[in-house]
Amino acid sequence: MTQEDRIFQQINRTEDFTFDERVATVFDNMVSRSVPFYSEVQRLQSDLIMEFLPEQDGLVCDLGCSTGTTIEHIIKHPKCPQTAMFVGFDNSEPMLEKARAKLAAVQAEDRVLLQIADLSDLPPLPACNVVILNWTLQFVRPIDREHLLGNIYTALRPGGVLFLSEKILSSDAALNRLYIEHYLQFKKSQSGYTDAENQRKREALENVLIPYRLDENYVLLERAGFKRIDTYFRWLNFACLIAIK
Repeated sequence: MTQEDRIFQQINRTEDFTFDERVATVFDNMVSRSVPFYSEVQRLQSDLIMEFLPEQDGLVCDLGCSTGTTIEHIIKHPKCPQTAMFVGFDNSEPMLEKARAKLAAVQAEDRVLLQIADLSDLPPLPACNVVILNWTLQFVRPIDREHLLGNIYTALRPGGVLFLSEKILSSDAALNRLYIEHYLQFKKSQSGYTDAENQRKREALENVLIPYRLDENYVLLERAGFKRIDTYFRWLNFACLIAIK
């Protein structure tokens, strides 16, 4: 059973955010309450992925797979081919432990491989049809992002697709402040987080989560080699992109 996220209600001194055992224990609750339309994005993304998975021997790589929720969504999709394989990478062993428990049944069928890896120094990816970066690139050091996306482009088979979900900045400073204010209000009214929790989490993420503007993400994708790029979902300062090789 998922525990409720009360991490930033309990701390006295704010430290940089890390995906440690404490976060892994409440992560599913945390992300569902912190990312607007989280469940809808997972459902929509899974629907779109089915358009790019071949009937035989398709491979999906989830970079920053956390507790395995995205892989679980895809596998449970009624149109997911039975031969589809999955590789999940994460740099947090506690998160991977949760993923192994969640995906135990399909791991037993040898359909899922979970590996610990730092995305800033990722080993070469296998040839694949789909790569997923859900709210992950924003945690990769900016200097390493272009290299990571280049590796993804190289690994994707022709016609393969990258799904990129990110927290973003607006190019208009006033709108950026407005979006953040409404996002914090969303977390307070819809998710039950207090002002103190929101403030402490913002401080903890300040040096860890570094968002880009939407156009900056487009430029990174273009530099990696992608020519077909679109935004398939957006809510204020959150955006989901699709890039096809």
